[in-house]
Amino acid sequence: MASAVNGEADPSALGRVRILDFSRVLAGPFATMMLADFGAEVTKVERPGGGDDTRAWGPPHDERGEATYFQSVNRNKASVVLDMSTDAGLEELRRRAREADVLVENFRPGLMASKGLDYESLRAENPRLVYCSITGFGSGEGGAPLPGYDLLIQALGGLMSVTGEPDGQPMKVGVALVDVLAGLFATVGILVALRAREESGEGQLVEVDLMSALLASLVNQGSAYTIAAVVPERLGNRHPSISPYEVYATAAGGLVLAVGNDRQFAALCEELGAPGLAADPRFATNSDRVANRDALGAELERLLAARPAAEWSAALLARRVPAGQVNDLGAAFAFAQRIGLAPTVDIPREDGSTVSLTRNPIRLSATPATYRTAPPRMPED
Repeated sequence: MASAVNGEADPSALGRVRILDFSRVLAGPFATMMLADFGAEVTKVERPGGGDDTRAWGPPHDERGEATYFQSVNRNKASVVLDMSTDAGLEELRRRAREADVLVENFRPGLMASKGLDYESLRAENPRLVYCSITGFGSGEGGAPLPGYDLLIQALGGLMSVTGEPDGQPMKVGVALVDVLAGLFATVGILVALRAREESGEGQLVEVDLMSALLASLVNQGSAYTIAAVVPERLGNRHPSISPYEVYATAAGGLVLAVGNDRQFAALCEELGAPGLAADPRFATNSDRVANRDALGAELERLLAARPAAEWSAALLARRVPAGQVNDLGAAFAFAQRIGLAPTVDIPREDGSTVSLTRNPIRLSATPATYRTAPPRMPED
């Protein structure tokens, strides 16, 4: 079912949920946008004199001079400027909190309490409130003082230690991935708390910190340490447990192979014109291939040199062998469009122009995501 623009047709899943959103930058706004896409009524609280930090994070900017960063995570929201340093501003925020179903904030620990806007203070007047607090390192004595920036978390959380070439320096991921992961965990936590409220009638505190979100997202690399005391190292594009699983040179361009089982490997060898390679004792099983990945890589690149990456990709995908070129973002969106994923949505603005944004990836058959309003312009203070 197609997602509706401007809320045309289709009932929303979260249409009765009111969210007061104090969050800025990425993790919190990403979470509230996910909920807004499914109908939640989100009011974004912005500071006087500039609003959300990302309104000034550019280039790039759109044709109206607005930062594209801010627009990536703030559609389907209303915006209000309120000054937390004034009594009038705080009273208005408390009033709104009394009427909200969900409150989301990502200030440094202790700031909301200093304003009387912490969970314990607000639940006294609104016991049904689901209060989501997103921090960098938690609210405990050791983590609360630490600044929670994505790059810092990637470093301290070990992600950079497993990203990059073995003989190069540790590298960050090319997007603020930890913020996105934390935003997703926050979304799940809020939805779980809302579901629990249906049974108990009461809200609760939802806490997500970026450090824990990253550690939980290390999955197999994390369990290698927690279970087997193995500290993973950088392998470039190689996988610690699978081979062939990296980028290989061809006659023209690099080709990614992500071969996960013996059937795929046999099909790869057949397409390469070397079916006997699958029976070679060095490569017969995945464990053999991992142990002999250098020898395997040399054999594969010798064979791949016969054709360019684009031809290999088409031929191998036709045989259900995971293979493909390394796309830039333009080619990535074009590929998604070509295979029918409809990766973008054009949302009308109040002035008659439109903004093109990445579509919500969650598809629901009965209550799909809707795109009702473009990211809000900065309101008057």
